[in-house]
Amino acid sequence: MTADAEPTAAVPAPAADQAAKTEAAPTAVPQTAPETAAAPAAAPTEAAPAGENFPIADENAAEDDDDEPVTGHIPMASRLSLISWGDGSAPSMPAIDDSGSESGLGGAGATGGEGDADDGASDADSAYDSDRTSSILKSTTTSLRSSLYDYVEENGRTYHRYKEGKYPLPNDIQEQARLDLQHAIFLLMAHGKSYLAPIDKPKRVLDFATGTGIWAIEFALEFPESHIIGTDLSPIQPDFIPPNCTFEVDDAEDEWSFDQPFDYIHGRALVSCFRNPATVIHSAFASLSPGGILELQDGHFPIKFASPPPVDCALRRWFDIVTQGAVMAGRPWTNVQHYPRWMNEAGFENVTERKFYWPVNPWPKGSYYKTLGAYVQQDLLNGMEGLSLKLLGLQGWSYEDIQALLVEVRRDLLDTSIHAYIEVSITWGTRPKEGGEAAAVPEVPVPEPETATTTAPTTAEQEALSMA
Repeated sequence: MTADAEPTAAVPAPAADQAAKTEAAPTAVPQTAPETAAAPAAAPTEAAPAGENFPIADENAAEDDDDEPVTGHIPMASRLSLISWGDGSAPSMPAIDDSGSESGLGGAGATGGEGDADDGASDADSAYDSDRTSSILKSTTTSLRSSLYDYVEENGRTYHRYKEGKYPLPNDIQEQARLDLQHAIFLLMAHGKSYLAPIDKPKRVLDFATGTGIWAIEFALEFPESHIIGTDLSPIQPDFIPPNCTFEVDDAEDEWSFDQPFDYIHGRALVSCFRNPATVIHSAFASLSPGGILELQDGHFPIKFASPPPVDCALRRWFDIVTQGAVMAGRPWTNVQHYPRWMNEAGFENVTERKFYWPVNPWPKGSYYKTLGAYVQQDLLNGMEGLSLKLLGLQGWSYEDIQALLVEVRRDLLDTSIHAYIEVSITWGTRPKEGGEAAAVPEVPVPEPETATTTAPTTAEQEALSMA
């Protein structure tokens, strides 16, 4: 889940891969916004459906892009789709770049540059004709009571007031900018696509745990005939939004009480949100029209390593401690591996899972992974304090000790000799058109915390990495 934002926040844009001359660092849109053991019922990773063709990269031909100059506004999704992972329905595992090159994004310490606050506003403004602006923008739903804006403040950060304490991350401007950067990462990961499920002009759409609302707003612009509802614990969405988009303060773990079913339900970055994700999946099933689709996009934890990390790796230690804190908070980060099984158990059919990989810095080969790694690196640098204050604080860490550890973790994040990555899944399923009744919600036991050291690649995975 996410918490998110102010209309003028800009997203820091990591440096583009100069070697490939690929423009890949979009500015922020105004706030408006893994380790899986295959379970018996879980759906295997599928190849792309017939007719679905992702762009194929030709890194040696990147300069050809300059032959026809681009004029006008290029949407963020289009710009991010210019960087391809290569052949196949999803990228292969990242391969270590051992060339020793310091150019482009390959050098240690490539953290990216500063964003331009004005660019985000101009990008958004160019999407509208000036004489139509008043007719296509409207104020957000009045269901957001003013008392909910009285946020909780701790250690200089603010947190949601509604259901206080449920979600561990802040909701201040700093976190909102990070969430919009995270939105760009998901788009870059999937070639500019904000969804992979085979939807067909859905009339009613729900984006739960919407955060800054950036996904819901962009979806509303892409599908002007649809009506999109975004829900979150924090009312941090923008005041001016498309007329077919509304936001509500709501808790997805409560009983869902929408007056009409949805054709498509979307949830993203939910790993830290729920005590029992199976309950939310069952609620989504019950709230879909026959033939409706649920799509979840989330990361697997603990992190993995493409090569053994240093014995004293602070990055690995930090992820282990944060993962332990999530277990203590009753919201384990190890639940994503169960999404396909829980969707099958809820009654979904045609459950499909697609795997992706997020390097934590630009350590792999290729412009796709180097750019993705630079984005993820900046996302972690921006978000690690917010995560740590709550989840390490639960374990008795003082503010000073947390800050001392984060100095070491930042050092490791800038070190491209540490080959860490996060496995990410996009999973979707369809409610049957006939006879689809929601099954009983299973109890989800709280697991024992795992550590990053247990998730190093198997022999088969290492062979795949070396061949990628």
